[in-house]
Amino acid sequence: MTTTTPTAGLAATDRGPATDTGTKRRHVSYVPPNWFAAVMGTGIVAIAAHSLPWQPPGLAVVATVFWLLACAVFAGVVAATVRHWVRDPEIARGHLAHRVVAHFYGAAPMAVMTVGTSTMLVGTTVIGRDLALGIDVVCWIIGTIGGVFTAVVIPYRHLIVGRPAVGEAFGGWLMPVVPPMVSASAAAVLTPQLPAGWAEVVMVIGCAMFVLAALASLPILAVLAARLRSGDVGAAHMVPTWWIVLGPLGQSITAACLLAHVAPHVVGAPIVGTLQSFAMGYGLTVWVVATLWIVVAAQLTVRTLRSGMPFAMTWWSFTFPLGTYVTGSSALALTFGGAIFQVTAVAGFAVLVLAWGVVAVRTVRGVVTGELLRVPLLPVR
Repeated sequence: MTTTTPTAGLAATDRGPATDTGTKRRHVSYVPPNWFAAVMGTGIVAIAAHSLPWQPPGLAVVATVFWLLACAVFAGVVAATVRHWVRDPEIARGHLAHRVVAHFYGAAPMAVMTVGTSTMLVGTTVIGRDLALGIDVVCWIIGTIGGVFTAVVIPYRHLIVGRPAVGEAFGGWLMPVVPPMVSASAAAVLTPQLPAGWAEVVMVIGCAMFVLAALASLPILAVLAARLRSGDVGAAHMVPTWWIVLGPLGQSITAACLLAHVAPHVVGAPIVGTLQSFAMGYGLTVWVVATLWIVVAAQLTVRTLRSGMPFAMTWWSFTFPLGTYVTGSSALALTFGGAIFQVTAVAGFAVLVLAWGVVAVRTVRGVVTGELLRVPLLPVR
């Protein structure tokens, strides 16, 4: 009888196959949804570069390069995913039922919206405003619909009906519920570009998405905190997923501040005042929590690296969440104007680029050798 645990499946997915005795290895590509995290991690560098309060010469070029890379990676992942579904539909359908892999379906809508937002912010100078706006609108609609689906269906199926134990919790549980928060910040970027009527609609939807993501994230964060208190952080290759906790924190800061910033162009003064007061209080509070969490996640990572942390696609968890902290710090710098937020944003961006470089190189190496594209054959127990 072949059995697996939630983390074992992802380990095999990320590090190559384990083969049954006497079973021939299958030479087919394996592209689970967590590959879209590479698009997120690349696109957020472009967005973060554009949002930095300090814009030295050449930074715009850096942003453009990462935007183009994000688009290229997105095209490659989409093509590989389609090929995977066409060649091995049974394996591909199994992702949704997998207790670990299924949560990474949230990466797909976030990748779509990351491409859309980076196109609007960075790609305008290359392809023109009208085309960039059209791409962003399409990406936002697709990403928002997809994000609502993952935020409702995946947690219901795997966390409510599946009733997992606290010991099975990992940072990836947040992946399906963060997309609506990405929709909220993306709506803030999109709103000023739209006519009055449509701008109001997008603004309202953005606020609704903020509330949905916040409510869906809270119980998951509570369970993750319970597991952390137990002292069990999971297998070494899963430790990077603890950085995903930073995602809803940083993204919510970004969304709250940016929605408040564009509100005067869309809604009346009373609502503007409420949104701005909320953004200031909420943003500052959550930023402190996010900063403290970086310390915790960094300690877990350093400790695990010392004892041995094999490379896996989970390493992309080092990029997008940190990028949201950078954009959140930049948004607070726009709101408060404090030097501490400006310095934090710039320092965080430097670390983000370094992390992206390390993970990107390791990913390319894994693709070239084929280790990241092999179908996992789980061992017999």
